[in-house]
Amino acid sequence: MNRIYSERHIPVLLKEVVDNLVWKPDGVYVDCTVGEGGHTKAIAERILETGGRVIGIDVDSEVLQIAERNLEAYPNVQLFKFSYVDLPVLLNLLQVHKVDGLLVDLGVSTYQLKGEGRGFSFNQDEPLDMRMNLESELTAHHVVNTYPEDRLADIIYNYGEERFARRIAHSIVQNRPINTTRELVEAIRKALPYKEIHNRKRHFATKTFQAIRIEVNKELENLAKFLSFAPDLLTTGGRIAIISFHSLEDRLVKHAFKNDPRLEPLGDFIAPSMEEIAENPRSRSAKLRVAKRV
Repeated sequence: MNRIYSERHIPVLLKEVVDNLVWKPDGVYVDCTVGEGGHTKAIAERILETGGRVIGIDVDSEVLQIAERNLEAYPNVQLFKFSYVDLPVLLNLLQVHKVDGLLVDLGVSTYQLKGEGRGFSFNQDEPLDMRMNLESELTAHHVVNTYPEDRLADIIYNYGEERFARRIAHSIVQNRPINTTRELVEAIRKALPYKEIHNRKRHFATKTFQAIRIEVNKELENLAKFLSFAPDLLTTGGRIAIISFHSLEDRLVKHAFKNDPRLEPLGDFIAPSMEEIAENPRSRSAKLRVAKRV
């Protein structure tokens, strides 16, 4: 890994995750989105002296290298490059038939946002990439430069909930080729009324970047697939905890937890405290939902 990166990732809702997920001291837990290892470390610490085990997976080989360094002191952690949609395959290879807890953090890691060259952020001028799995073929560059205007508009509207989606899609097509994040930001800027650029609470490109990232990584498709089989991986009483960061994800999780007869929701969602938001502003939109296998 040779990308420039110096900022520490702050895991969201850390205490809340561990307190709600870890119910069996000698259990087997899976962190399905290890990132830099913050949640994994806290889970591993909680069960280190009681014979518990953590399996950590991530599709991003670069953040896994960071996680390996951060988790060197924890012999009860195993890390693998795997997608959570393929978790049943990995558990079969490891001869693990059931687990006691599953954690999915659907956020983008600090490394992906701030690590040089990944193209996730509109705050840096980088090649359009946005892949979490660097071995995937589909990139943001391909989406932005080859998708028909109508399809682009639908993606920006449905995945970004952007009401100016058609204007933005038209501007993108008119300004092709678009090779960098800065060029994409400028195409979005040209499409929006002045007040939308200056009066939004968040950066005016946020929704479009979110939409393209979701398309590139098939995030909603993967989440829906995971929710369909995840309960069958849990022991009776096992917990599934999912942290979402926007309404599209949270809606899927809420619906699955409420309507799946295999699961019992454990209360309503948990939001970050004001203190956590002050320390880590990116946590402000996080929602943690937890359910139990019945």
